[in-house]
Formats: sequence, C-alpha cells, structure tokens
Amino acid sequence: MRIKYTISIIFIVALVIIEKENNIISKVSDKLTPRLTPLTPLLMLSASLLSAAQHNVSSQQHLSALENSTRSVQRTAASAAGGRKHILLLATTRTGSSFVGEFFNQQGSSMFYLFEPLWHVERMLTVESGGTNATVAGPAYRDVLRQLLLCDFSLLESFIEPPPQDHVTTALFRRESSRSLCEDPVCTPLVRKVFERYHCRERRCGPLNLTLAAQSCALKQHRAIKSVRVRQLETLRPLAEDPRLDMTFIQLVRDPRAVLASRMVAFSSKYDVWKRWAVDGDLPVDEDEVRKLKGNCDNIRMSAEIGLKQPPWLRGRYMLVRYEDIARFPMRKAAEMYDFIGIPFTAKVEEWILKNTRASKEVSGVYSTQKNSSEQVEKWRFSIPFKLVQLVQKVCGPTMTLFGYKFAENRDMLTDKSVSLIEKRTFL
Repeated sequence: MRIKYTISIIFIVALVIIEKENNIISKVSDKLTPRLTPLTPLLMLSASLLSAAQHNVSSQQHLSALENSTRSVQRTAASAAGGRKHILLLATTRTGSSFVGEFFNQQGSSMFYLFEPLWHVERMLTVESGGTNATVAGPAYRDVLRQLLLCDFSLLESFIEPPPQDHVTTALFRRESSRSLCEDPVCTPLVRKVFERYHCRERRCGPLNLTLAAQSCALKQHRAIKSVRVRQLETLRPLAEDPRLDMTFIQLVRDPRAVLASRMVAFSSKYDVWKRWAVDGDLPVDEDEVRKLKGNCDNIRMSAEIGLKQPPWLRGRYMLVRYEDIARFPMRKAAEMYDFIGIPFTAKVEEWILKNTRASKEVSGVYSTQKNSSEQVEKWRFSIPFKLVQLVQKVCGPTMTLFGYKFAENRDMLTDKSVSLIEKRTFL
C-alpha cells in the first residue's frame, strides 16, 4: 500500500519563504501534494556525507563516495525499471522541439509520448501569481514530470482547468500531438455535443479518460516527454537519482539568432518591440526584452555546461543536440539519439523522418512538423536585420560560442550563402 506524503522539506521551506512575500503561493502549494516515494539515494547520501564530514573524512573520499553511490543508483534504476527507458526532451520555444519530439511519438506501440504537459502547470502558476515564479515552478515541474514518467496523472489533473470530472477531461493541451492518447484503448467512443479543443485528428475520440491513459502508459515499454518549460537542468536531478526511473535527458538547442527570427514570426504580437527595433535606428540595449533574451540564453548555456561536464548524476544520461545538425542530417542524428538512449530505432521512425523532411512549401508552415529540413537551417539569415543580429551576438555571445555558432562580422557575411555560421562540433 502506497503511503502519501507532502512535498519534500526543502520545497516546503521554499514555499513558506515565498508565501511571506505573496499569499497566493498557498493556493498553488495545495496542488503540490504528490504521493510518497522512497527516500532517494541522494538524500541518504547527503546524510552520509554530512556525517563523514563531521568525522573529518577528506574531500577526496567524499567525491569517491559520491561517484560510487551514483553508479550504484544508476545500476539500481536500470534494474528497477526493468529495461524501461524514461526520456525527457528539453528545449525552448522555436528550437524544433515539436519536430524532434515526433522521433519518439512515431516510435510505435513501445513508446508512450506526451507533448508539453507542463503547459497546464505554467498556466495555473501564472494565473495564480501574475507571473511564473522560478522558485515555485521548478519543483512543481519536476514533481509533475516524475509522476507522469511513472504513469500517474493525479498531480497533473490538479493543474488542468476546468478540473477533470471522474478523471475525464476535454481540456488537455495538444492531446492530438500524442499518438498514445489517440489510440485504443484510450480513444473512447465519440460523445456528441461535447467540445474538446485539442481533439484527436486522425480518428474521432471521446473526451480524454486519464485513467485509461495511465493504464496505457503502464503497458508501454518506454516513456518520453517533450517540454520547453524547464529552465534549469539541475532542478531535475532528483529524477536522475530516482531508483524507479532510468532517465535520459536530451537537450535541444538552436542558434539564438534563428530563435529570435522565428519567434518574431510565430509570436508576432509578443514581439512588437523587436519588430519596431528592426525598423528604428538605435537599439535600447537596457530594455526588459533584452534582459529576457539574455536570461534565456544564460539559462540554456548553464544547463548545457552542467550536462557537458558530466557530473556523476548525469553521467551517461545527458545528450546535447543542435537543431541545425538534426535539420541537415535528420536520419543520422535520430539514430544517434536512439543509440544513446539504448532502444531500437524502428522502421516507423525512419519512414516518418523521410516523409517529413522533404515537405513542400505548401505544408511546411510555422507550427508544422513537416519541413524541407535542409532549407530551414540558415533561412533566418535573410529575414532578420543585421542590427538585431548584432544585439543577439552581444547578449548571447557565450551561449553561441559554447554551441559552435559563428558570429556574423558584417551584413555581407550574414547573407553570404557560401559562408557557414555553424562550426562542426561533437558534443558527446
């Protein structure tokens, strides 16, 4: 019989501190009451290391204990998961994550895939507080992801509006983007006169029964989730150390200049300031929008730096992939991802990639997962003013350097097709 508990002491303390500043946090914290999980090896190890420190054990011994414990946890996780893989595709908006997510969505009967379930969490936290507080959002995202990877939808339900009735909802964000939620037995008979905004496209289904979804998830061999909402990889460390999960984190990145150019089109109303700057003469580099851009670049870079350093808790679990490499070599990069995860690369995925990387201009819209991928790589260079490129290079320089994106020194270099702005890099 599973024991219930409130969130970890650390999270509760964080909530209490925030609550003093903003009473609305108490409303949010009511939703964060996941079921009890066994005490993670991280917590046990922390206690062990603290005791060792009190007995003057050397820092080198501490490191050795940490690495040994981490290897033990990874072996335990692989054994406890019974060969099941748990995959998180982490990105930001307009980096091609929907396209790459299909590499897992199209895997077939062995994969349970979810598209942006954290949309509901972010939306409620924003509504409750008037903005997404990273101190609250990070642990909330982590706990919802953990439960979903364990096929438990109960915590996610508490964030869905309107609330599901008897575990049935008509409001799950982008349900149609998950094949697992639109196939038998999750696809129940259509209920007439019931409106479901994100309804299944390829077949007519009734409102989503989350109990059936959880049962379907439990029967699948592997589980994958795509999200653009996790800001810092470090917040997901407890997932890597949970003995019930065999985690792989794939971080997808893209040239920040291309991301800005894409967002100015896809999120036109939110980027009015940038579009105005594109026309105006001088650029106000101290604007809030510029600070947001820098913050986004810094978050992406810091997460990647942690992953690429391969700390013990991430060793063998983290992979960095550039969108540009996937766009140019989709089949090769998809096969590399599958090989890294340790699951077979199926003919279904190959077929989907072939079909959806040679799309005509008529079907390759802003939100489409069908692209003529080789044409997409540096298309942004001809749609964004050089002065905006200079601004991005100024505030996102360290991020660009880490990922191997070359600086455009002048307008001619920016639009010269013979000059690539992408270095050849290997991140594994």
